[in-house]
Amino acid sequence: MTEQPVVTARDGAILIVTLNRPDRLNSITKAMAEGIAAAMDELDNDDTLAVGILTGAGGRFSAGADVKGFLVDGVPRAGGRGFAGIVEKPSRKPLIAAIEGLAIGGGFEMALACDLIVAAAGAKIGLPETKVGLAAAGGGLLNLSRAPVQLAMELNLIGDPLPAERLHAVGIVNRIAEPGEALTVALDLARRIAANAPVALAGAKEVIRNSATWSTDERWKRQAEITDQITNSDDAKEGFQAFIDKRKPVWSGR
Repeated sequence: MTEQPVVTARDGAILIVTLNRPDRLNSITKAMAEGIAAAMDELDNDDTLAVGILTGAGGRFSAGADVKGFLVDGVPRAGGRGFAGIVEKPSRKPLIAAIEGLAIGGGFEMALACDLIVAAAGAKIGLPETKVGLAAAGGGLLNLSRAPVQLAMELNLIGDPLPAERLHAVGIVNRIAEPGEALTVALDLARRIAANAPVALAGAKEVIRNSATWSTDERWKRQAEITDQITNSDDAKEGFQAFIDKRKPVWSGR
């Protein structure tokens, strides 16, 4: 039986999505993109899930698009979510990338589509697209727009991978883990996120992700359209009541 290119597992309210082509460095095919898109749909549509983790099997995150598959099928897009089934429309819920070994090209672009990145010490991360006549159009250009411009230029124009520690120093990587422990560290972060109110989490992510495109005149109004829904939610009422009662809140996601 052919193994599935994407495997999902649950840990409480956390959905762990594993890229499962270790013999091919988890390179991205059309089938893998479809599996990732399906996992994002599952995360979005299941109210019992609060956080997703994207990781790779075999001690590697992903070496990017599968070259042979690219020549046959073109760019592996799926589910209306763009390249790899994630980069243009990731889940509305928080996502954490757990990187071991390497995240190259489209692999790094998948990680950039996530909200937090955990990387093992010594992991190599880069965007080599210009070396083969391409550009990092899956997010390596757009999603590095808030990074230091010189670093974004180095990653894209030179194309050599950088150690995770350097990206951690400028805030692109949130945590450095011991080799083999990236998923463990990501799970710890995910559990801390999952303890918070789902409505507030989704709203905070939406504002942070989208506000860069809002004009000065509209930004407070656009934010209020989202945060007013949070303030008036059942979760907000529950949060205040739990604080008064000195107990843990029981979130409804409404």
